[in-house]
Parts: sequence; structure tokens; C-alpha cells
Amino acid sequence: MDFSDLNIQVFRIINDLGKDYPPLNDSAVFVAEYMVYVLALAVILYWFTRTNKNRIMIICSMISFIVAEIIGKLAGTIHSNHQPFAELSNVNQLIEKAVNNSFPSDHTILFFSFCITFWLFNKKTGVFWIILAFCVGLSRIWVGVHYPADVAAGAIISMTSAIIVYVTVPKLSVINKLLRIYEKGEQVILPVNNKSKSF
Repeated sequence: MDFSDLNIQVFRIINDLGKDYPPLNDSAVFVAEYMVYVLALAVILYWFTRTNKNRIMIICSMISFIVAEIIGKLAGTIHSNHQPFAELSNVNQLIEKAVNNSFPSDHTILFFSFCITFWLFNKKTGVFWIILAFCVGLSRIWVGVHYPADVAAGAIISMTSAIIVYVTVPKLSVINKLLRIYEKGEQVILPVNNKSKSF
């Protein structure tokens, strides 16, 4: 069995779960499509704790995502494939999506870039985010819009990017300087006396 066959076989196993357990499909659709709003809300909440650690974490997350997305686009020029529902028969497609290059998974890149960074900065609460990222990746296969290889490539690219950014970016004086400038302006607009504790 070659890699392509294995990729399709694993896709079938996961995607067919939606046929075997229809009551779980709504949850899979929510995670695949709408969990991004939960992530966006978390980013806003972390930022407005107004602690240096959380703000550096969000900055690193954003940079990690940008770097991973660029690498992902480059990877997509080397290898490309359409979504499973466009290439295979009898796919349990649960959400609408335009047919284009699905390699690697952009959703996976987004979630793993942020969630791995969250974990690197806070191992205790970061476990939740790691689980969430894996659930999002799995859900994209479940709803029929990505192959396992699309998700795995996105996760690997994002994890690599997140680790490199975590090791390098917080040490850059320009990042800390720009953050201090921003915080001075923020203090004028939204003054606070005591900074909230990070969570």
C-alpha cells in the first residue's frame, strides 16, 4: 500500500464515522466551521488581560501563523490536491466549500500555530488548546473537506513555526519596544491602575 492509498484509507475511516454516528455530525460541523470564533475570542481576552506574558504570547502566535501560512502556500506549490469530496465518491460532505487546493489545511495551520504557542507559554492551560487543535484537524476530515495528509502537513508546519518563533521572537528588543509604545498609547485611552493576572 502506497502513501496515497493509506491517505485515502485513513480518510475513509474518519469520514465514515459521520455515517455510523450521525448524531455527532452537528458537533463536527461546529468544531470544523465555528470554533475559529472561539479562538478569536480567546485571543482578544488574552490580549486584554494586559499582562506582558500574554501579549507576547499573542504576538508570537500571530507571527507563527503568518510564517506557517507562507510555508504552507509554498508547500502547496510543490504538492496539490483537491478536497476529498471533489476527488472521491460517497464522501460524507457536511459543509460547503469551493474546490481548490486543500494541501495543506489552512484551518489546521491557524489552530496549531496559535494553540501550540499557547501551550509553549503555559503548559497547564495549554493542554486544552492542544486538544482543541487536534479536534479541529480531525473535524476537517470528518466533514469531508480535507485528507489526513492535508491536516498532518498543516500541523507539522505550524508546530515547527511555533517553536522557532517561541525561541526567537520574545528575545527581540524591537518587539518589546513596540509593545511598550503601544501600551503607553493604550494607557492614555484605557487607563488602568492594576494589571489583571494572566490566565
